[in-house]
Amino acid sequence: MGPGGAGGGGGTFVSGAGPRGGSEPGPHRPRRAVTEATAEAVALSMHGRITAQAFSFDQQFKPYQKDEFVLAFFNDPNVNSSLKLLSPSGQWTTLGSKVTKIEAIVVPCTQISMSFFDRLYTEGLVRETGHIVKCYDEYYDDILISDELRKVLLLEDSEHYDLFSQSDRKEFLFCLFKHLCIGGALCQFEDMLGPYLETTKALYKDLVSVQKNPETKEISITSTVFRVSAYDEDGLRYPSGRSHEQTFSYLAVDPCRRHVHALYHCYGGSALCS
Repeated sequence: MGPGGAGGGGGTFVSGAGPRGGSEPGPHRPRRAVTEATAEAVALSMHGRITAQAFSFDQQFKPYQKDEFVLAFFNDPNVNSSLKLLSPSGQWTTLGSKVTKIEAIVVPCTQISMSFFDRLYTEGLVRETGHIVKCYDEYYDDILISDELRKVLLLEDSEHYDLFSQSDRKEFLFCLFKHLCIGGALCQFEDMLGPYLETTKALYKDLVSVQKNPETKEISITSTVFRVSAYDEDGLRYPSGRSHEQTFSYLAVDPCRRHVHALYHCYGGSALCS
């Protein structure tokens, strides 16, 4: 990583996110775990268009220097040559160009329990059996809505939209859940809520790091999450040259283990990713 890097000075990003120096990974094995969780997402209609990668870095991460950190991340040779994205033709390629500008939006990440979604049951959007309540088909932009779950996720005039507050909807856990529920352009929706919750939980656990207070035993999240975009001299380059609600990349930075997890998805067919 070049000047103004992870800690404001020089540094390096390494693909894989294992400890430096060639030692064996500790209990947290991000590369393997993220791959397994992403495989679950494939079953939820994002086949061939979603990937997760892990990197390590060797400088202190300072949240107030997030823009410098993210710019250095994209321009680090190890990242630039290996960070995956879909080409306009729908083929996997790598970033491979100098990034001149970035956008890094902080995504709140405080939730530590899947009970966050229990309200879907208590308010009747999901039956006790786990079946998602259906509704008449309608569209939000080009996204088909055929059940009450997607209505509450997408439609502000939905009867149950206020079930989740604006601050709830900004949470990384909610964002992951929403992305998985909406899925890809050729989405075959699940009838049951279970697969969405299970995949959300798996991805969240693999992307986000936690620590336990030895005195209070309370668990807190140590990762900082950004939703990112990168521009080169020709304009928006990453995650895609064309914006869409379901085209995204998140960077989850673990300042203690000095890991970065990159979660990427590009919506639709090749025409939508040009």
